[in-house]
Amino acid sequence: MTKPLIAVPIGDPAGVGPEIVVKTLVSDEAMNVADVIVIGDHQIIEQAIKITKVKLTVNIVNSPKEGKYQKGVLNLIDLNNIDMSRFAFGKVNGMCGKAAYEYIAKSIELAMNHEVLAVATPPINKESLRAGNINFIGHTEIFGALTKTPDPLTLFQVHKLRVFFLTRHVSLLEMLGMIKKDRIKDYVKRCTDALKKLGVTEGTMAVAGLNPHSGEHGLFGWEEVNVIAPACKELQDEGFNVVGPVPADSVFHQAHQGRYNSVLSLYHDQGHIATKTLDFERTISITAGMPILRTSVDHGTAFDIAGKNIVSEVSMVEAVKLAAEYGPNFNK
Repeated sequence: MTKPLIAVPIGDPAGVGPEIVVKTLVSDEAMNVADVIVIGDHQIIEQAIKITKVKLTVNIVNSPKEGKYQKGVLNLIDLNNIDMSRFAFGKVNGMCGKAAYEYIAKSIELAMNHEVLAVATPPINKESLRAGNINFIGHTEIFGALTKTPDPLTLFQVHKLRVFFLTRHVSLLEMLGMIKKDRIKDYVKRCTDALKKLGVTEGTMAVAGLNPHSGEHGLFGWEEVNVIAPACKELQDEGFNVVGPVPADSVFHQAHQGRYNSVLSLYHDQGHIATKTLDFERTISITAGMPILRTSVDHGTAFDIAGKNIVSEVSMVEAVKLAAEYGPNFNK
């Protein structure tokens, strides 16, 4: 039976991306459930194979349909955009930042053209992007721009715990000004639609509280009383299966136990701490609400260990597995 075909750009060449990609291509756990087309640079991939000592033969192709999807073969679309005389591991490098962007852009093109079911991404480096004159701060913004999605949703999954984020890369002070009833309602509706696209149609979404003990009816803050609870009540009246606010010190545990199908975290660290403490390596990021599906590792380029064959590929394996699990439902 044909396996889901996943595009995997290699990330920043100076980081651990190429290593975790080639290690994933020899992982039975990943390759038993997915076929992979890699987008990168031939010299970087050959270097990663040599460093990691994995048994892979590189098959350079122009499109996914030319690939030989069998054990021991790495099918590569070679963008040939790295000058090895200017390359060094673990360094901010504009050439590498620009190359990483080009790998992502090609992967998005393949997904938008329905040549692959999803994209699973290794890490990129924000400073290298900037040095390469790429005016995006990260993957989410690149995917949003190139798919013409104004406000993509971020969903974390670790085991069966799913966490959406109402706000992301803003200060805590700025975040407080974004806790609005209309924003919560909009996000719950879009998150519900995103779950349906992934095939998750049963269960209740929980909206996390903001203050200690969800404010204790105004003793520790009024956001729950004045904003979050009214938003949830209006959503319920409109037929949405949502509850909240649920105190943040218990809601993630309860969702992990199966009480909720997902949690809407109100800010970055609230949800990140919960998921990464549960299982750091298996916390996978999904960019939802777009016309294509993207999963990602949730660790950085690890410049300090790049090129040393000590990085774990667990997160990349999980990202490919999740893309293969959700890809068929997403593309129905």
